[in-house]
Amino acid sequence: MAFNKIQVANPVVEMDGDEMTRVFWKSIKDKLIFPFVDLDIKYFDLGLPYRDETDDKVTVEAAEATLKYNVAIKCATITPDEARVKEFGLKAMWKSPNGTIRNILNGTVFREPIICKNIPRLVPGWTKPICIGRHAFGDQYRATDAVIKGPGKLKLVFEGKEEQVELEVFNFTGAGGVALSMYNTDESIHAFAEASMATAYEKKWPLYLSTKNTILKKYDGRFKDIFQEVYEAGWKTKFEAAGIWYEHRLIDDMVAYALKSEGGYVWACKNYDGDVQSDFLAQGFGSLGLMTSVLVCPDGKTIEAEAAHGTVTRHYRVHQKGGETSTNSIASIFAWTRGLAHRFV
Repeated sequence: MAFNKIQVANPVVEMDGDEMTRVFWKSIKDKLIFPFVDLDIKYFDLGLPYRDETDDKVTVEAAEATLKYNVAIKCATITPDEARVKEFGLKAMWKSPNGTIRNILNGTVFREPIICKNIPRLVPGWTKPICIGRHAFGDQYRATDAVIKGPGKLKLVFEGKEEQVELEVFNFTGAGGVALSMYNTDESIHAFAEASMATAYEKKWPLYLSTKNTILKKYDGRFKDIFQEVYEAGWKTKFEAAGIWYEHRLIDDMVAYALKSEGGYVWACKNYDGDVQSDFLAQGFGSLGLMTSVLVCPDGKTIEAEAAHGTVTRHYRVHQKGGETSTNSIASIFAWTRGLAHRFV
């Protein structure tokens, strides 16, 4: 009896990657996807050699294609450091492709554990999943930093159309030090809040936002204020009817609560906090290789699905020498299933 493939009307953007994940990425496609699904793939090679060849333009093109076609499925990629620049003979130390893509898509990364009964949890009290939403724009990931040499005054200047603001940050009197300036936008924070509320409401789970607004009173306070405004304006009635709630917590209090909770909620984090805490959650539930990762854009229809782990370099070194490896490909398989599920809607 002939098997009829599932027909997919609209294209999917595929972003290929590096090292061991690139090896089994092809195997996933050949064994689990293409035999069963007939779809138009817009392919972009985000492997480090081709990113270098194109001066990283291919990464921007892949992100722009995602905005056009609304669904992207991404393999893990290398973010080069000094050692990688030397290893690959790169023209430059190219930026994180994930960072570039996230800044163009301006979305929120939602990560959730893939729970298996036979995988022991390091935090046994977590009997329900925890979905962590990482605001994937701005803050440290688009910051400007500098090494300060010698004494002098560090100032922060804003030149607006109607006013100019000048703030004295610090007066260096010794040998110098370091400085950092970062930012975010009301529009991006608003989109982050909407995406977080929508995800919590869809799952019928409570939502927590964590910040350090007691220290960063204006910066983190802006996140807290916008989330509250969005909640009051469009979600409070829906949440109450569903028996769920929204609450702001300090990041240190939230981490302590997370460890003693049973799970079953959405945790909205600023960019850096989400970067750190998503790995903490993944390992607590069992493994970084058992975590789904989906970037949801403000338009609600554009997503990028990926694995939440790296390129598994250690296994790739064995593979290069002809050795046998056994690498967990579940998160990459789930990247395909999450992307295709959204495409089928």
